[in-house]
Amino acid sequence: MKYDEFIEQVQKRAHLSSESEAQRATQATLETLAAYITPMERHDAASQLPRVIKEYMQRPFLGPGKHSVPGPESNVSLDDFYQRVSIREEVPRETAAEHARAVMSVLREALSKGEFEDIRAQLPAELYNEFFAAK
Repeated sequence: MKYDEFIEQVQKRAHLSSESEAQRATQATLETLAAYITPMERHDAASQLPRVIKEYMQRPFLGPGKHSVPGPESNVSLDDFYQRVSIREEVPRETAAEHARAVMSVLREALSKGEFEDIRAQLPAELYNEFFAAK
């Protein structure tokens, strides 16, 4: 998937009025997601993404005052994930949640099934169920 297509899909699914809003939502969500997976998995996922989006996966956002990556064994809550996206994107938590769901749905389509499964295996169950469980 190309960069423009990724951003266009985020903009459409999140009902955003501009490409820059979609870019900001994508960056905030993927930098937050990066904090939940191992460095190797960040690298592997990034290798399947367009250059700019690849960079987001390689820069984990931990939130203010956070100094260590939660990692795949962490029991970080969905609310914490949304709060981090909200801080990074500078939007209300409810808005961040809507944007994150849109970004994650596009990410699922952009990655190979194997890579998606590798990420899925590292996410806390609450996050996996929110973003990827069959609905």
